[in-house]
Amino acid sequence: MTSTFTAGAAGFGTGLSLIVAIGAQNAFVLRQGIRRQAVLAVVAICALSDAALIALGVGGVGAVVVKWPGVLTAVGWIGGAFLLGYGALAARRVFRPGGEALRTQGEAAGSVRRAVLTCLAMTWLNPHVYLDTVFLLGSVAADHGSLRWTFGLGAVLASLCWFTALGFGARMLGRFLAKPAAWRVLDGLVAATMIVLGAVLILGS
Repeated sequence: MTSTFTAGAAGFGTGLSLIVAIGAQNAFVLRQGIRRQAVLAVVAICALSDAALIALGVGGVGAVVVKWPGVLTAVGWIGGAFLLGYGALAARRVFRPGGEALRTQGEAAGSVRRAVLTCLAMTWLNPHVYLDTVFLLGSVAADHGSLRWTFGLGAVLASLCWFTALGFGARMLGRFLAKPAAWRVLDGLVAATMIVLGAVLILGS
């Protein structure tokens, strides 16, 4: 039986694997951090938005599974297939790198208001965020049964840690994340995590 610690650690690892990716939101947070403009507001919006979406996924998918237990099998297969797909794409980037890196060029949002609006748009208008946080995390959380909220809490903590490190540690992380080789290492970790989780989810369905 899954322990509380194991469920929380699984949530942390899964959440971090989905959040750590080259994208506009991460680049925006990094830029704001390097320029030290509205960092607290941007980090708070990203972390709180993720927390709300993760709660929606854990609560929504979990409620469906509790009401109709047979749905868990379908959710497990679909969610597992998505995770395996994510893992395969990350593995492909490791072996066939395209030279991607997290670019910090460009202007940061000057005012706090502009930063807040930009951050909200990047978060809530991105369709991938709903797939990642609501469906995928919700699917994996449902597999943990009564400990799904512990899993969700771990994912929320991962989001908070990542965006805090990215925003407030931007000057140090910026040099590291600007190197394509660094992303190959991260992609390797993401690929391993996603493939293992996807396989576990499918085999447990």
